[in-house]
Amino acid sequence: MAKSENQKLKLLYLRDFLRQNTDEAHTASVQRMIDYLASKDVRAERKSIYDDIRAINEYGVEVLYRRGSDGGYYVAQRDFELPELKLLVDAVLSSRFLSPKRSAELIKKIAALSGEHGSELLRRDVVLAGRLKTTAEDGFANVDAIHEAIQKNSRIAFRYFDWGTDLKKKYREGEYEASPYFLLWDDENYYLIAHTEKHGLTHYRVDKMESIRLTGEKRIFTEETKKLDPAAYARESFGMYRGERKRIKLRFENALAGVVVDRFGRDILPIPDGKEHFTLTVDVSVSPNFLGWIAGFGGRASIVFPQSVVDEYRALCRAALEA
Repeated sequence: MAKSENQKLKLLYLRDFLRQNTDEAHTASVQRMIDYLASKDVRAERKSIYDDIRAINEYGVEVLYRRGSDGGYYVAQRDFELPELKLLVDAVLSSRFLSPKRSAELIKKIAALSGEHGSELLRRDVVLAGRLKTTAEDGFANVDAIHEAIQKNSRIAFRYFDWGTDLKKKYREGEYEASPYFLLWDDENYYLIAHTEKHGLTHYRVDKMESIRLTGEKRIFTEETKKLDPAAYARESFGMYRGERKRIKLRFENALAGVVVDRFGRDILPIPDGKEHFTLTVDVSVSPNFLGWIAGFGGRASIVFPQSVVDEYRALCRAALEA
């Protein structure tokens, strides 16, 4: 490409150079900018660089100048600060939904937002080995198809599988059809909350879904799904295992208040029960995972009522002891 044609890209090249190569600890001289532009077949003089930096500031990218022997120009503020980018990297690393390949690709893109020097710091802290990750590479496509179905008010059809003891996929019989409502992130996995004629309101692990297609049939909305609250669904479904939804009363030691808030949120109403305990009443999907959660506290937590759930809990504990 001729120089005259490249000249129109001068401001873009200069902005990208400053964003990628400078920060408060790493400045760039005017001569360095001139040399960089020359490598892109763009002519520049010192006066024009000053005018360009002024234009970049007016555009909204804050470029400052620091005096001194190591002085020069640098980008003072970015869309994301380094701690924010580290938080995003940690989220990608902890996600079981993302394969190692997808995680590495996303981390590379996130790191690029911090510029060359911040990117080195982020990459230095990244450790993928030993993380539990899905092997599926079509997770992004699944999410995209589900969002499209929700937007178009369409049911979806898909294949669903489980993992066998031979570590191979075991497809469930036939093609599933469901009305998708929303996607939920829980316990490092992505779930589709949906309605099927056979199971009613239920959910599916997105990374276990394959060959998703829109059927074109309108989604089904029942009285239950019309008033569906995603946050409440997540609170009630322990480990995303569904059971019969019941209102139950629980009793905990005071020292477990933080654990209870983490599980049920800050909208709960704890009631003191003596000096060392409190009770609360919550709506819960009673499943083996919920009962196991209670059992994990030993004698420090108990189910007060209803009696049917108390009996179910005792039966689970007896079965565990017998096993």
